[in-house]
Formats: sequence, structure tokens, C-alpha cells
Amino acid sequence: MTADLTSTATFDFVSVLSHAAVAYRGQRGTRPSADILVNALLQAEKSAKQQRLTYPFESLLGKWQLSFVTGTKKVRERGGIVLGKGFYVAKFITVHVSFNATLSDDSGRGEIVNQVEFGPVLLKLRGPLQYSSKKNLLGFDFNHILISLFGRVVYNRPIAFGKVKIEDFYNQPIAKLPFFDFFLVTEDLIAARGRGGGLAFWIRET
Repeated sequence: MTADLTSTATFDFVSVLSHAAVAYRGQRGTRPSADILVNALLQAEKSAKQQRLTYPFESLLGKWQLSFVTGTKKVRERGGIVLGKGFYVAKFITVHVSFNATLSDDSGRGEIVNQVEFGPVLLKLRGPLQYSSKKNLLGFDFNHILISLFGRVVYNRPIAFGKVKIEDFYNQPIAKLPFFDFFLVTEDLIAARGRGGGLAFWIRET
């Protein structure tokens, strides 16, 4: 079942998130406050669970700019982890994530690329991913790093801190990998909860 974004139940939070995407790009309006955006994300997550929404892997493919995240914090008296304050990613730092499918099949396998640009510095991590459309879970691991300075590559090699070896990656349950649990996917924006409990909001790179 895919999202019906025209329904009354989803109109408010989708409008807030869509407005946030437009404002973050600097196209129109003022960005919603962090509290309002977090509330919209939580409503979107709740709605997805209630409607048992699922999203095909194809809807995630492409390049997305991270625009908003929340942290988490441990709360002893509650015996768990709760959301910390959310914040917009500063415009002088550009963070992208790309999801690419394996060309040979439609098995939900592919590659993830996480890229951070800060002035003349570029950091790029890449590795395999696997996606379960039944649960909207995307598991991943990073096994390669590239660093460039002023457009010149200064470091480019495999990394040793990946969770599993590449040949064993697709045999691992997604729940045991780093993962994103997507609860809203549209043509222009995606939102997910990470394994650590934080929320993330991306807009499609234009």
C-alpha cells in the first residue's frame, strides 16, 4: 500500500514538510521551526504505521540532500532513548545520500553513497545496501572512503571499520545492520528513523 498524500489525515504534515523543503532550498517562505518540523515528522511516522504504508525501492533511488535531523538522548528515568532537539543542516555544509540499484535485478540490492562537502573538503563513503519493501527498511554498510581537497583526491581506499565483509553482507538480517526505517517517501522528499532512534529528512537534489 502506498501513501495517499491527498487524504485529510496526511494533509497537514505533508504540507509542513513540503513547505520546509521549498524554504530550505531558498525558493519561497520561511522554514518551519524545529519543533513544528519534528511534530510533522512524528505525525508522518504514525500515519505510515496506521496505514501500513509500503514504498518500492525505486521510489528511493536518486540523490537526496539532508536538510534536517534530530539527535537522541538516553533518559534513565524512562529507561530508554528519546528524541533530542532537531536542527536544520547549516547551508555551508552539504550532506547528500544517494541510493543506486543493482542493474542486474530488482532484488532491492544496490549501493549507498554518503557525501559531505565542507568548503574545499569532500568526504565520500560508499558501500552495499539491501532494502525490504515490506518493512521499508534499508540496511547498509560502508566499505570504501574517498577524501578530496580542492578537487584533488588525497585518500581513496577500502576501509576496515565496516560491520561485515562484502561477501557476507546480503546474508545479514537488515535489523542487525545500520539501517533507515522510511516512513514517508514522495517525489520530492523522504523521511526516516535511523537505527539509533533519530529522525532524518532529505529533499531531492535538483
